Amino acid sequence: MNNKFVKEIYEWIYSITISLAIALFVHIFIFQPTKVVGQSMEPTLHEADYLVVSKLSHTFKRLPEYGDIVIIDSRVNRDRDWTDDVAEPVNNYLSLFKGQAALSHDVWVKRIIGKPGDTITFQDGKVIRNGQLLNETYTKEDMRFYPDKKIVVPADHVYVLGDNRNNSSDSRFIGSIPLNHVLGTVVHKI
Repeated sequence: MNNKFVKEIYEWIYSITISLAIALFVHIFIFQPTKVVGQSMEPTLHEADYLVVSKLSHTFKRLPEYGDIVIIDSRVNRDRDWTDDVAEPVNNYLSLFKGQAALSHDVWVKRIIGKPGDTITFQDGKVIRNGQLLNETYTKEDMRFYPDKKIVVPADHVYVLGDNRNNSSDSRFIGSIPLNHVLGTVVHKI
């Protein structure tokens, strides 16, 4: 082989490696594209909508605001650490190279309803936070199922619900979400 050919191969490998490293860095720490699966956020989001998710709140461990639409890791009974943040995008890219779906059923899109220390109750299909009835114009309809108890959101947790309350798995079923399971905030729908 001539040196020019070997040098060209090396430059291609180097360029691809740097590009993948930058893409992974952006995906892990800054922005992540994702796709809506299911109807739990209707009428706000629909099946197969593409979203751009800012990972900055997760990266810098910032508390989301009320009403923010976030993506969460629904596996609340297991600890998350930095290896999960690295492994998920790597697995997504590997799945794409293998021609498989990259979407995980463990990542859900939901809306922030409660923050640490908030008291959440339900009455007649409506949400009451800290004694105030929420004006939720974004919901599809009133809830038919809701817990018949007062929920106090623990420290370092949030309470999330889907906008389609009658077709949503959310905090009513899995409990409050640890902050490190809030993976990012939706910033744009494509």
